[in-house]
Amino acid sequence: MKQQVFFGNERGIKDIGWLQSHFTFSFSSYANPIKNGFGLLKVFNDDYVQAGKGFGLHPHQNMEIISVCLAGTMNHKDTMGYAEVVTEDWVQIMSAGSGLRHEEYNIGEDEVNFLQIWIEPKLQNINPRYQRRHFPKAQRINKLQTIVSNEEGQQHCWINQNARLSLGYFTEQQTIDYTLNPTNKCVFVFAITGGLTVNGTTINQRDGIGLWETDTISIGTETNSAFLVVEVPINH
Repeated sequence: MKQQVFFGNERGIKDIGWLQSHFTFSFSSYANPIKNGFGLLKVFNDDYVQAGKGFGLHPHQNMEIISVCLAGTMNHKDTMGYAEVVTEDWVQIMSAGSGLRHEEYNIGEDEVNFLQIWIEPKLQNINPRYQRRHFPKAQRINKLQTIVSNEEGQQHCWINQNARLSLGYFTEQQTIDYTLNPTNKCVFVFAITGGLTVNGTTINQRDGIGLWETDTISIGTETNSAFLVVEVPINH
């Protein structure tokens, strides 16, 4: 088993007033040659958007783009005709495929905080798709909840990649064993709140850890902790 820790206080930062972004991997003006993604996970941004502000209409192509809303109220509008609103515990995904444009703004009174995650697709130039799902925290206490999967279903969002994303909210002193898909050989764990021990390595709030060359990992909670597990192919 091999691993790499991505400490929260070592992330790249972009602060333009209405937007503050923390970049785990190289993105925008932040470039780090040893942090150019993790497997097919290419972008993992921790974004904070002030009320009334946001991202105007802009294009995407051939990327799986996931937003996990942690706080606040944000909209989504795209050229496929979707006009949606997401709040805390909502997850949305765009399979950008052959191309689309979208916008997202903080339409509430409080700051929006969301995780922006980009994963390389399995198939190129598919028809663009959009989905959103709600995962109330009260219904997933001490449960690792699948929020994104390559398997079709009504209980999670679908992704055009052999990947799986899972949200956990566990009380203190819990242990969770996670088994990787045999065709996926890397997994990234991000501590949203609280502290975790992942295969014996302690990470704190907003730290991440990537692991590979292993079939299973063990996650232990030091305190009440929320975390995200992102499992992706390690390469093409």
